[in-house]
Amino acid sequence: DESKNREVVLGKLDKLMKEFVYKALLKHKVSESLARTCGGKIFTFGSYRLGVHGAGADIDTLCVAPSPVSHEDFFDIMVELLKGRSEVDELVPVSGAYVPVIKMRFGGVDIDLTFASLMQPTVPEDQELFDVNLLRNLDETSTRSINGSRVTDEILRLVPNIPTFRLALRCIKLWAKRRAIYSNSVGFFGGVAWAMLVARICQLYPNACAAIVVARYFRVLLRWKWPDPVLLKPVETCNMRFQVWNPSIFPQHATHKMPIITPAYPSMCATHNVTQSTQRIIMSEFKRGLEVSEKIIRGESGWEELFAKNDFFRRYKYYLQVNVSSANEDTQNLLHGLVESRVRRYVGFLEGVDLIVLAHPYIKSYDHNRICQSEEEAQKVRDGNIPPADETAATDASTASKDTEKKEDSSSAAQEDANKNHVYVSSFYVGLLLKEKNHDFNGKRRMDLSFATQEFIKIIKMAPTWKEDEKMSISIRFLRQSQLSDKVFDGQPRGRLHSSSTKKKGEKGASKKRERGDGVGSDAKSAKKVRVADALVPSTSGVTVKAADDADGSGGQNTDKAQVGGPSDTPAINGGHGDNNKGNGKDQSAVPANIPAPVPTAAKMGGIKLKLLGSQ
Repeated sequence: DESKNREVVLGKLDKLMKEFVYKALLKHKVSESLARTCGGKIFTFGSYRLGVHGAGADIDTLCVAPSPVSHEDFFDIMVELLKGRSEVDELVPVSGAYVPVIKMRFGGVDIDLTFASLMQPTVPEDQELFDVNLLRNLDETSTRSINGSRVTDEILRLVPNIPTFRLALRCIKLWAKRRAIYSNSVGFFGGVAWAMLVARICQLYPNACAAIVVARYFRVLLRWKWPDPVLLKPVETCNMRFQVWNPSIFPQHATHKMPIITPAYPSMCATHNVTQSTQRIIMSEFKRGLEVSEKIIRGESGWEELFAKNDFFRRYKYYLQVNVSSANEDTQNLLHGLVESRVRRYVGFLEGVDLIVLAHPYIKSYDHNRICQSEEEAQKVRDGNIPPADETAATDASTASKDTEKKEDSSSAAQEDANKNHVYVSSFYVGLLLKEKNHDFNGKRRMDLSFATQEFIKIIKMAPTWKEDEKMSISIRFLRQSQLSDKVFDGQPRGRLHSSSTKKKGEKGASKKRERGDGVGSDAKSAKKVRVADALVPSTSGVTVKAADDADGSGGQNTDKAQVGGPSDTPAINGGHGDNNKGNGKDQSAVPANIPAPVPTAAKMGGIKLKLLGSQ
């Protein structure tokens, strides 16, 4: 049934494409009779074209139109046509992407729709794209779009055994998704890169079965001498004006850390988004994959171990939570796409911070929508500060909103009042691995994230998608692992996988004290130091930070406030080792916010300190 539905959706999309071409040509003063005959065609590529798509997978599609239909027409006329279709929802045009795309759900099928305009008056039903001469005089945007379909066809042509290739690729795609390294937008590999890697292993082992291809896949790629490129065939050079990947000529190409080069002209790097951090993460997963696959071949383990779910939210002690919010669903979809495509830039900025060894972006966001009863509650939700008890209510907010609208006796004014604090928020996460503290150093270390955060917020707010008048907001929170929402663990244990040796020694010493009956008074004293029940984690959006009385005698009088607005209001974050949870005898994982900052903390606590810019 799903396969038939996909065919039905593609048929409807093809008819819609021809209607779009007709309307666009009329806009360009082409006669109505001629506009009806100019045609237009839909091509599929990616996993669907390769034959490795699974249930619920999206379909990568390319709309090919004749000249003079433009990209501006596509994101104007085509978007309006899609908005008029009842079977279309979650419509997100991303015109500013490297390959401009319209993301949507059409008839229950996720669709990524790209566009290319050929320099010819008509696009017949038998149009093919393998002829390199089609690229002559095309603009670079159309060339990048059309290259997706050309690359997919070339991959199928270059593999020695298509059934083996497909089975091995299905396995690798599932592994990459389970290990959370399947996302080109945040700096890992996308679908075409994984496909080209499997195709290369198939070329190296043309007679191997799929299981051997998978095992050799990890062995070869772990030992690959990056940044040597992965090539399925020699790079083609044609007498055209397009830039072909060549690091000896173009300096920016030499910066690519794990280049995987597309086989169709003009050859491009499919992995230009990879950062220093994501490269380390990918290589660590290759190492794990090799170890597990060798155990499988020896009969010491099963395939389920290879596909074990990632442990991202149990791996690090500290996380950054990037929250973006707006007042309606359509705006939030646009904002979500913007931030998702820019998170890797933030990772790049974070890699320049002295104490950060690795900045690990997560490949998906966690989304909420909620009808808030007050502006104060709405502000907390915008900051991603949703209490665990309220998460279910937040998920059901859209249902509650629909029920409210169905009431016949409610006036339009009442409806407007009920929805004025309706908040849609998406939270993206970045895990932080810090340098180990030198044992000879007893002081506190400063980790200043202000520049990285300011530059990232500046990039977001300078994008055409950002509109202040649509109640868009962005905030960034610095969290301990124990402060993460239960939702992100998805049933997994909350405990960290790798606790510091200092913490283990401290816990062992505390245990011995309890056995001797010591430390009764010190436990109460420590609990007083870390009491932050009224605290809220500071963010860049302007939440007031409060704290209870602390041990330094300040009496909780020092209360700062982050100013609402631009990037200059971002807090600088100071990092250090230590554990604020020691000695209180309670489970601090249940406390939603346990970083007592910017209120001064006692010198012996050794905890995280956050200092707001401009504060004393």
